[in-house]
Amino acid sequence: MSKFILALDQGTSSSRSIVFDAQGRIVALAQREFRQIYPQPGWVEHDPKEIWATQLATAREALAKAGLKAADIASIGITNQRETTLVWNRRTGEPVYNAIVWQDRRAEPTCAALRAQGLEALFRRKTGLIVDAYFSGTKLKWILDEVPGARAAAEAGELAFGTVDSWLMWQLTGGAVHATDVSNASRTLMLDVHTNRWDDELLKILAVPREVLPEVRPSSHVYGHARAELLGASLPIGGVAGDQQSALFGQACFKAGLAKNTYGTGCFMLMHTGTRFQTSANGLITTSAAQPHVMAPPRRDAPAPRGGATPASGGRAPTWTPEFALEGSVFIGGAVVQWLRDGLRAIEASGAVQQLAQSVPDSGGVMFVPAFTGLGAPYWKPEARGAIVGLTRGSTVAHIARAALESIAFQSAALLQAMSRDAVASGGAPVAELRVDGGACVNDLLMQFQADLLGIPVVRPQVIETTALGAAYLAGLSCGVWRGLDELSAQWQVERRFMPTLARERAQELMQRWEHAVAQATLEAAP
Repeated sequence: MSKFILALDQGTSSSRSIVFDAQGRIVALAQREFRQIYPQPGWVEHDPKEIWATQLATAREALAKAGLKAADIASIGITNQRETTLVWNRRTGEPVYNAIVWQDRRAEPTCAALRAQGLEALFRRKTGLIVDAYFSGTKLKWILDEVPGARAAAEAGELAFGTVDSWLMWQLTGGAVHATDVSNASRTLMLDVHTNRWDDELLKILAVPREVLPEVRPSSHVYGHARAELLGASLPIGGVAGDQQSALFGQACFKAGLAKNTYGTGCFMLMHTGTRFQTSANGLITTSAAQPHVMAPPRRDAPAPRGGATPASGGRAPTWTPEFALEGSVFIGGAVVQWLRDGLRAIEASGAVQQLAQSVPDSGGVMFVPAFTGLGAPYWKPEARGAIVGLTRGSTVAHIARAALESIAFQSAALLQAMSRDAVASGGAPVAELRVDGGACVNDLLMQFQADLLGIPVVRPQVIETTALGAAYLAGLSCGVWRGLDELSAQWQVERRFMPTLARERAQELMQRWEHAVAQATLEAAP
């Protein structure tokens, strides 16, 4: 039996493909960037055809680098930038408009109108989300309203909507599959996450015809088969999840209370809450976790079953148990290092920041709040702007660099503290350790400072490409490469565990100083 998995990792700035073996090790990787399109301020688009072309090219390149043929691949897994919205013609496969990217803010007037009508509580209760232009539903409404002929064609059943995963599956199968997984569907403002079904009341509010929607399926499920002419053999598509839920799965966070933080351009922290739908009192959102196909109600000792599932569309009941996570996002994480390089010109390459920061023993009292685009969770202060405070005559660029690096940890600590408060309020325990991934997690100084602030271990796995690994795990479960979650948990390996060394009193003092700096960053914008 084939024991290799091909993971397609379609991101915001590049498409990547990674081949994993049965031990979850990387065999080969290929990556290609694609254009970012900015038609006007606040608008961000991608060319759907370019997304597909770069993704297919990297899949072929990864197989070639691995020295493998398509017949050696057991299954394909897909993970993707979430919320990005596409609409295409079912007959021709042609997009009716560019993909509207998750960062795009054009739908904010629609969201403001929904909030003014007092509808946010309804959306929050059914979807776990706040009403924001970040999510797919209002982007889809914009396309149907603004693209000539789109609404009439949609109501006639001629158009298909999907997030990037749906678009890739449509292309891979030659239009035979129009589907999405529950984790991607949960980011649309249109899915009732309690039932894993599209919600007619929300669809009516957003004026979205049901005819455009994909079928909703479990994250680990045989969706269909890729056309043989694409890669050299017809391969099953066995796993799909949005990027952050996929990373949570790749970190083996399968149980309530386990949490991960992805350190990228921004930071995304998710904590698994099990089957409990828990709304946050601390500025976080509730989202669906990646969900293997487990018949409801599952036995606690039952392994994850293999095979297909009944799609949750129309009036049909779902055949798997909904699982959830609390999520918080930091807008500026690793991007602050890019600002040091490109804006302040303090370093020539991003990799030089650790050496510069370590040239001083601490930040010398400098605090850096990188609110270049406002502050995300748990603050939700869109009016905040970047601030460097605590400067003295003795402050140097090294102190600023160290403060910039530490700002990533401060923001993440504020997120985890919010998660722990929510966990305790619901009768659970505070987060006991934080699993980390993403490009910036290789920075030892940052990871140690993160552990010091949190007072809990920060754990870096041997494979930090956990977003793609999660998609591979989901695909491997559906085709029998792995038998269940216990096997995956045993396979997850620690590369380094950063233990806290700072006295808790000192850590609390630092967090108080951080909160004071955050307050200063919002002063000028206050009314």
